[in-house]
Amino acid sequence: MSLLPLGFETDVPADAIRAPIIVLEKVGKRFLTKAGEYEAFADFDLTIREGEFVCLLGPSGCGKTSLLRILAGLDSHNSGVLRIREPKGDKPFMSVVFQENSIFPWLSVRDNVAYGLRSRQAASAWVDQRVDQLLETVGLTNFQRLYPHQLSGGMKQRVSIARAFANDPQLLLMDEPFSALDEQNRSLLQEELLRIWSLSGKTVLFITHSIDEALFLGDRVVVMGGRPGHVMADISVPFPRPRKQYALKASPVYGAMVAEVAELIRLAMQVSPA
Repeated sequence: MSLLPLGFETDVPADAIRAPIIVLEKVGKRFLTKAGEYEAFADFDLTIREGEFVCLLGPSGCGKTSLLRILAGLDSHNSGVLRIREPKGDKPFMSVVFQENSIFPWLSVRDNVAYGLRSRQAASAWVDQRVDQLLETVGLTNFQRLYPHQLSGGMKQRVSIARAFANDPQLLLMDEPFSALDEQNRSLLQEELLRIWSLSGKTVLFITHSIDEALFLGDRVVVMGGRPGHVMADISVPFPRPRKQYALKASPVYGAMVAEVAELIRLAMQVSPA
C-alpha cells in the first residue's frame, strides 16, 4: 500500500444540498508498540453527507475512536486520502463530545457552555442570548450557577452537548457520550440529542457499542470489524422521523434489524483483537 501525503484535503465539491462533507478513501492508521507495529484500521472507505446522522458501531479495538480522533484533527492517518469540505468563516467547523467527562471543573455550567464563544471574543450580548437558549434547550436553566461536582452524570453530559452546539459547528463528533449513564438518563439524552439535531441540521458522527442506540439515532449504521478495522456493512435505517423508542421496539422490522446487526457484531468479534 503506497503512502499518500498526510493531512486533510478540502476539495470535496459542494454541488448538492446533501453533498459529501467527509470522504475517506482507503484510509489507514498504524501505531508502533513495544510488541511491534499495530494496524488499527486499513483501507477504510466512508462518505458522510451534509445533515446525516451516522452511527459507527463495532467491538472494542476495531479503531472507532482512532478514526474519530483523526477526523477531529487530534491524530493523523498513515495512508489513504481524507477529504473534508470545511466552509469558510470564523465559526469552528466541528465540535467533539467525548465519552468521559470533559467539562471544566472550575467553571460553572453557564461558563462551560459559553467557553468557546468567549474564546472567540464573541459579543457579550450575543453570548448571553445563545447560552440562555441552549441552557433552556437542555433543561439546565435552573442549574446554570452550579459547578460540575454538583451535577449528576446525565447533567454533565447535557453541559457537554450544550457546549458542543454553542459554537454552531457544522460537524459534531460524538464518542460514546452516553455509555456511562443509567438507562433512564441515556434514553432521555438520546431523545434530547435527536430533538436538537432535528432543529439544527448538523452533520453527526456518533460512536456507540449499542445496537438499539445506533438504530434509534442514526440515518445510517456503519458496522466495523477488526484486525485491522474495516467496514463490514453500511446499513440505511428505514424508520421515519420523529422516532419513539417504544414504537420502534414494537416493530418486526426493527427486531429483524437488531438481529442482523447483532450477527455482524458477533462475526466482527471473532476477528477483533481482545
